[in-house]
Amino acid sequence: MAVERRTQPLEKFWPYADAPEEPTAQELAALDPDLHAALFGPRNLPFSFTLVFPRFEGANYPRAGETARQAAEYLEVGAGDHFRHRARFFPADALLMRDLFDLTADQPGAEVLIDDRPVPYARELWLPLLWFLLLR
Repeated sequence: MAVERRTQPLEKFWPYADAPEEPTAQELAALDPDLHAALFGPRNLPFSFTLVFPRFEGANYPRAGETARQAAEYLEVGAGDHFRHRARFFPADALLMRDLFDLTADQPGAEVLIDDRPVPYARELWLPLLWFLLLR
């Protein structure tokens, strides 16, 4: 049985024909670290801690946003309920990171990543070890 078409196909076949050939900085930052290493080789970054947190209600949110923007690398990803702030800190920024952690630690969905990876006991072990740098 033949299907009768009532509309003509558009001349523009592929809807993403105008997409850039090179990924943007935001797209590269959002890549999984293992995928980034496989595609482009290992990154030449020092040891880092990344705090990821969603929007939340309360007086601490504006201060958390300001503090996160002071990080060595800051990125906003997602939209709506999946929106997240990603702030990467290096060991020299331990004080600033502690301030941000104090503002966001009790929020649901807040994560601590070590070199962009979730690591067991990141909050309970790795962060207190980083706080020892503050004693210098």
